[in-house]
Amino acid sequence: MRTIRLDSQGLTELPNTLAGRADLAHLSAYDNAIRTLPDWLWSLTGLESLNVSANQLRTLSRQVERLDRLRMLDIGHNRIAVLPDALGHLPALTDFLYLSDNSVERLPATLTNLTRLRYLNVTDNRLTALPDDLGRMIGLVELRAYRNPLATLPDSIGMLVNLRELHLDQTPLSILPDSIGRLADLRLLSLRGCQLKALPPAVGGLEGLRHLDLRGNRLTTLPDSIAELPNLEKLDLRWNHELTRPPSWLDTLAARGCLVYS
Repeated sequence: MRTIRLDSQGLTELPNTLAGRADLAHLSAYDNAIRTLPDWLWSLTGLESLNVSANQLRTLSRQVERLDRLRMLDIGHNRIAVLPDALGHLPALTDFLYLSDNSVERLPATLTNLTRLRYLNVTDNRLTALPDDLGRMIGLVELRAYRNPLATLPDSIGMLVNLRELHLDQTPLSILPDSIGRLADLRLLSLRGCQLKALPPAVGGLEGLRHLDLRGNRLTTLPDSIAELPNLEKLDLRWNHELTRPPSWLDTLAARGCLVYS
């Protein structure tokens, strides 16, 4: 059996009977009470997916880089504060990386080596910034970073040309970089509950955008370039109490079939 599932079994450690299982490809042990991962785990170099989320882990060993076939890693919903640089030394990590709901204050710069990773979830941490070289992660299709104390986004975000979904809800972002307008394939941009007072006119470059969620911000104005977004299907402006004079082109958007909430 190349797949082992030990989910929700009240485990406090991984069973030693798994040591030496070089044939093991998928190991899942989420929703337990595991505090540490054994050293022998890093010898299971045939692993392609590892899920140890919803445990009580406080650290991740730098030996994780030995799992050079790993395509999916889930260490979300733990108590990890510091991530090792080795996390960026996983050449096969292409599918999913879940780091959500920990206590991480900084992502290792090496993370941007994961240029083929498609899905990155860093929600519910303590991140004040994303890596300056985030744009190197050109394989990203979906990025979730909501509920972090993010004050800014790196200009390099505009290099994520394959990005389809960007979730930044409930962050204290007050401004977006102009480079965000280069994300021509973006389908969903969610900025609910941020601190935005305005959007850059460059958002008009989001030609593939279908859903723009701006609920609960501090917007006082909107760029006219939004009216030119050719594929916009839903625009949500609710709870922007300072937007006292919504632009007239909202009616034009609605008339062409876009669902507008204001």
